[in-house]
Amino acid sequence: MRKRKTSGIQKKYLMHTLALLILALLLSSIGVWVYVRKNMTSVIVDKYEFMNEKMGISLDNLYKKTDDVTAECITDDSVQKSLRTKGLENVEKSALSKYFAYIDLEHVAEYCYVDNKENVYTKSYSNISYEDFKESGFKDRLSGDYARTEWFFTGDTLFGTGEEALFIGRYVRSMDYAHAPGMLFFKMNEQFLQGLVEDEESMEEAAVGIVDSGGTFCMQNYPEGFSMTKADREEIVSLAGSGKSGIVSGGLRLQGGVLQAYRQKESGLTIFTIVPNSVLSRGLSQILLVLIGIYALVMLIAVGVSLYVSRIFTRPIQKISEEMENFDGKDFSHKVDIHTDTELDKIGHSYNEMLVNIEQLLNEIKKQEKELRTSELHVLINQINPHFLYNTLDTIYMLARMNGEEVTMKMIHALSSYLRLSLSKGNDIVTVADELENVKSYMEIQQIRNADLFSYEIDCQVEADQRWILKLILQPIVENAIKHGFNDVFDGGFIRIEVKELQGRLSLTVFNNGTPMSREMVDKINALLKVPIVELKKSFPDKEHGYGIINIMTRLRLKYGEEVGFGYEVQEDGTKCCILLPGDGKQSDEI
Repeated sequence: MRKRKTSGIQKKYLMHTLALLILALLLSSIGVWVYVRKNMTSVIVDKYEFMNEKMGISLDNLYKKTDDVTAECITDDSVQKSLRTKGLENVEKSALSKYFAYIDLEHVAEYCYVDNKENVYTKSYSNISYEDFKESGFKDRLSGDYARTEWFFTGDTLFGTGEEALFIGRYVRSMDYAHAPGMLFFKMNEQFLQGLVEDEESMEEAAVGIVDSGGTFCMQNYPEGFSMTKADREEIVSLAGSGKSGIVSGGLRLQGGVLQAYRQKESGLTIFTIVPNSVLSRGLSQILLVLIGIYALVMLIAVGVSLYVSRIFTRPIQKISEEMENFDGKDFSHKVDIHTDTELDKIGHSYNEMLVNIEQLLNEIKKQEKELRTSELHVLINQINPHFLYNTLDTIYMLARMNGEEVTMKMIHALSSYLRLSLSKGNDIVTVADELENVKSYMEIQQIRNADLFSYEIDCQVEADQRWILKLILQPIVENAIKHGFNDVFDGGFIRIEVKELQGRLSLTVFNNGTPMSREMVDKINALLKVPIVELKKSFPDKEHGYGIINIMTRLRLKYGEEVGFGYEVQEDGTKCCILLPGDGKQSDEI
């Protein structure tokens, strides 16, 4: 019969703490239960619920006030006259602009009235044109109900401040003729809504706010130390978007306290009050005194027991914790050796096995990564576009028939040199001299195919035979220059290739005087250095544009890492591509 193991750390911990927890919970529950039954919380909640409803009714009255004021503006003779076909004289326009400054509505920061003839009336210093009004997006803010005053909280793109503010808007229609309507907007100060709260002195201890139907908080007055959780915000936003009217929440329990909310249907605003938990628990001082006495007794007992238990069980736990904290992910030699005859022994053994597995996994990942990079490099290098070879062979055939042997031999020599240097016996690193010879052969072939299209110049300011670089990085750039830069050029094209050392780095530039590259394409290519390598192919998904650039960029970053520099510059007389390679480019660097 198998011998039963002694109790583990979980059982021993429960044996010593369970009695303490039961005693503490039992005594605490009795004291809390007796006090909570006195309904002190309900009294406080009822008080703030009444205050919230009172503020909601004030919000109703405030909306009705704005509705009456905008209605008075519409019926004004000068406003109605501005909607007629003839319109207003300049003096009348000036008077109408000043009229809105004297309406019976407090806390108006700015106003803007646009009649049906694209005339804009604002304060004298606003200087808002109709084009400014169109660009602000306020033309589409109203829903289309001609008789409705609408409130909305948004960024101030109309007056150009950019600040979030409450706007009141309404269509202005002619009462006598069937004309297109005008539009009237008032930007309100913060005091417009703040006055709803400032009139209630008892609201100083509660969190009060206003949110619109879209979930934007238009006003927030929180007492010191209060912060609203994400879940509480989501609950308030859901109530604000419910479409109901009047009291939409009374005494709803949230994480931060108890919520009361009143929704004003016409304006779409919901004013809410949260009674913080600190306010609700303020009257529990008597229970606190009882609990302090109970917990003091329990703590004395718990401390004595904990001291005894900690001596037995915390030492191995601390040892495991220290080993885990000191593990830097590099040194796998530090193993845990504990013998407590509890589950901690299994944890220590599992930790030791984990170190071994992690070390093996890291070595395997490094090996796979190295193989993957080598494989990707070979795949990218072998992706040579066959169309160029086919076109070149076709050209050689045609020239053989038309021009005789001399041109054909020149073409064959250039092509052979190009293929020899491109393949380079399978090596992906070549000398600068070989790379320049390769692109030179390519340009000679293109000169034969496109007579008098362009000339070229190569300026190498380094020891070309002693410098080594990744092969086939200049030819695709030159190909793009000929294909796109000289697309609309029939002669006089020029390509300059320059190789030099710049601040300890190898610099390669390719300039062409053809049609400059578009700014949009330059910005897109220059941003590729920040795109992850695996995402580069998605930058030009059609494969008709940017394929050569993506190929170069991918190979450069796989070979040189993130220190490589690559970008285009648009100049007055053409386009320049710049490549910066890290290190001095010597063979011994292994690049």
